[in-house]
Amino acid sequence: MEQMMKILEEIRPDVDFANERKLIDDHVLDSFDIISIVQEFNEAFDIEIDVEDLEPDNFNTVEAMKELIDRLRNAD
Repeated sequence: MEQMMKILEEIRPDVDFANERKLIDDHVLDSFDIISIVQEFNEAFDIEIDVEDLEPDNFNTVEAMKELIDRLRNAD
């Protein structure tokens, strides 16, 4: 979680990731942010976030992102 938060804060230091509940729905993150996040997560956690994983529900909260990472890491 700590590494994930560090990545998010480096990409968007102006966002309160810990408390924001609708990062996608409220347009806090744009498509370029998501591309950056996916690239960083793929590299940092040795996962492959596929197109079908790019749903708002997977990126609206930090908890949802962590669940996605955990699910993909355990899929191997």
